Amino acid sequence: MELTEKQKERYARHIVLEGVGEEGQKKLLQARVLIIGAGGLGSPAALYLAAAGVGTIGIADADEVDLSNLQRQILHGTTDVGKAKVKSAEETLKRRNPDVTVRAYQQFVTGENIMELISGYDFILDATDNFDTKFLINDACVLAKKPFCHAGISRFQGQLLTYVPGKGPCYRCVFKNPPPKDAVPTGRQAGIIGAVAGVIGSLEAMEAMKYMLGVGELLTGQLLIYDALKQEFRKVKLPERTEDCAVCGTHPTITEPGG
Repeated sequence: MELTEKQKERYARHIVLEGVGEEGQKKLLQARVLIIGAGGLGSPAALYLAAAGVGTIGIADADEVDLSNLQRQILHGTTDVGKAKVKSAEETLKRRNPDVTVRAYQQFVTGENIMELISGYDFILDATDNFDTKFLINDACVLAKKPFCHAGISRFQGQLLTYVPGKGPCYRCVFKNPPPKDAVPTGRQAGIIGAVAGVIGSLEAMEAMKYMLGVGELLTGQLLIYDALKQEFRKVKLPERTEDCAVCGTHPTITEPGG
């Protein structure tokens, strides 16, 4: 493919950037990223991926926009309240960049549909807010050999890690199983400062772009933790892939998502 003159102007700051250039921009335009969750994390991730010219962005979310979402979910505005989040997201991203194809999936992600959802994508972003879905995304991506980035936020903190098949531990290697019900307060219960979602969601987009471009170091084998009150990032080195991991270990007991 060749870039049009308008594309050369739109992506000029990428084209002059060592590590991207015109060939890198072509890679982004041909890339396909699925974002599961169109809320606080998915919003900044989707906006930056669209602005960067990632050619196909899928967004999966079953919810509608609520007024309480707007404090952090920057894909949506006041006039979108009551609208399906994926529809609002699609409209916002197309206004941002008409180069981008947006595929909207207004559905809950389940063990029955996740393998089909992720099948057509190069990289998956976990932008969800509940542990069961996070483990489901991990297990599906491991089984399908798909790279993905996990992120989580609460109060004034966030965390991030990236899984690439054959490199480092998966999410289940680190966290084993979802915590007991009500053991960890939800965002509704504990609160979230909106800008933390912006920081962590933007970092998810950066992980996806680095993977597509083949530049830099991904957060494989590392957990990045952000504390907004201290304005501090720290990396925690994770243990190697565990042999007894239920999904990526030597003798896996999970052989299908949700299993």
